[in-house]
Amino acid sequence: MMAARPVGDRECDDAELIVESHRDPEIFATLYDRYAADIHRYAARRVGTGHADDIVAETFLAAFRRRSFYDTSRRMARPWLYGIATNLLARHQREEERMYRALQRTGIDPLPEPMDNAVVARVTAQSRQRALAAALAGLAPRDRDALLLLAWGGLSYEEIAEALDVPAGTVRSRIHRARKKTREALADATDLIEEGR
Repeated sequence: MMAARPVGDRECDDAELIVESHRDPEIFATLYDRYAADIHRYAARRVGTGHADDIVAETFLAAFRRRSFYDTSRRMARPWLYGIATNLLARHQREEERMYRALQRTGIDPLPEPMDNAVVARVTAQSRQRALAAALAGLAPRDRDALLLLAWGGLSYEEIAEALDVPAGTVRSRIHRARKKTREALADATDLIEEGR
């Protein structure tokens, strides 16, 4: 959990910041400072860096506009923000699927990779990356959202349930289904690689 940020003479959690932002709208920028980089990484993995900036901007604009409806019993706004971002990403779903299909065809990840990664690891992973991209593209959007909020967003099952506004049991089912289909797709790809196809 992020450390509370001072507002006035005291530390505030996310819910308090949202309440305070009604009095002083500039306080809302603290939430941006806390979570924008994480939301950007998540969005970039989903739709590429070109659209990630827009998703982040739209997420925080929507959150600012909807802040009066925020449930202040939830002290941390992170799941709420990921939920908004995921809903916005649904609009970019076709772009996301095109990115996965391109990755499947070419094996080239459109996201920049840190220079310190070993070339050997890259070559080894490239064959599996295509299969993973195909598996992700083949998942139902709801299952993909739940899986990627867990894997790339780093949210817990409870936070994913909150973000997607579904019961935790539904999240577990979606993630189980997504993992099963992904494992099957990766196993099939491994079999083809080993057979030399």
